[in-house]
Amino acid sequence: MPKTFEKDFISYCNNQELEVNPNQIAVIKKLEQYHQSNFKSFFSKIFSKQNFKKGFYLFGGVGVGKTMILNFYFDQIDQKKLRQHFNEFMLSFHNFVHERKDKNEENVINQFVKNIKSKASLIYFDEFQVTNIVDAMILGKLFDQIFKEDIKIIVTSNTKISELYKDGLQQDQFKPFIKIMEDQSIEHELKIEDDYRKSNDNQKQRYFYPLNQETNFKINKFFRTITKDKNQSKITVNVKGRDFKIENFYEGIARFNFNDLCDQNLGAEDYLEIIKNCKFIVIDQIPQFNDTNSNQQQRFITLLDVIYDKDISIAVTSNQSLDEFTSSRLLEKPFKRTISRLYELTSRE
Repeated sequence: MPKTFEKDFISYCNNQELEVNPNQIAVIKKLEQYHQSNFKSFFSKIFSKQNFKKGFYLFGGVGVGKTMILNFYFDQIDQKKLRQHFNEFMLSFHNFVHERKDKNEENVINQFVKNIKSKASLIYFDEFQVTNIVDAMILGKLFDQIFKEDIKIIVTSNTKISELYKDGLQQDQFKPFIKIMEDQSIEHELKIEDDYRKSNDNQKQRYFYPLNQETNFKINKFFRTITKDKNQSKITVNVKGRDFKIENFYEGIARFNFNDLCDQNLGAEDYLEIIKNCKFIVIDQIPQFNDTNSNQQQRFITLLDVIYDKDISIAVTSNQSLDEFTSSRLLEKPFKRTISRLYELTSRE
């Protein structure tokens, strides 16, 4: 970790033409303290009696720069490290459990964590959220073992630790995880008024609305332009015995209807498999959301998280502007992140 960490961050922001905010600098200083505590020399650790916190938990509203800051920090670390979207991490755990003959929960968790430790001394979880009761019930034991193995973690989330899995089922079984995270983590809120991802003056026109003949003409013209001289093919993706057909695939450019992606019972693992060969994605006819189609909305949130994590740009059509989207009541908070990411994913070069 360079001694000029703050200066390097400012230089990084200047190179990216991003405004440097004092609140972001405050996070950088906290991260430097965290780093000095956890990754300083072996001999100084021996003579230190302090019990350093192994987690850094950064939360705040959408678009304030949480991911940008921790991406920057992660790139500075000269250690064995792993960066995963939280959904992807939990899928890898459930697959690990499924493949093991030993079904003893404690043994399987220990084996899984030791396997992680062989690969990484630091794990970066981007967009940490808990919506699945199966995950909620296992996280306490899993993260307790992660910290016991001296694995460090850094986390971004829209929610403070005490409000994770709020209003979820069987919350009493989630409380041990909250206590572990609060005891083991430096928790810091990043507050910035403006969404820096929306402030790009030269935002590209890849968000097409409303759903009418003119919009249909524009998206079709756009699609013809980006697929010119590319060969069309139809591919079938098999995910755990289920076939998913991609009818419009042009050498890495794929086009889907919203219903094809979000009306079916698909999860993060399915979306990871579906988009693994995609370099650019078009999604047609994104609807308005409310309590009657909350399942489709949850899948759309998961889909956008996966696409964002894989750094794939998109174009979409919808019946309303981004500022006019509504949400089901239970998904209002995570959907704010999705809207912010739609801004970014449809405006990238």
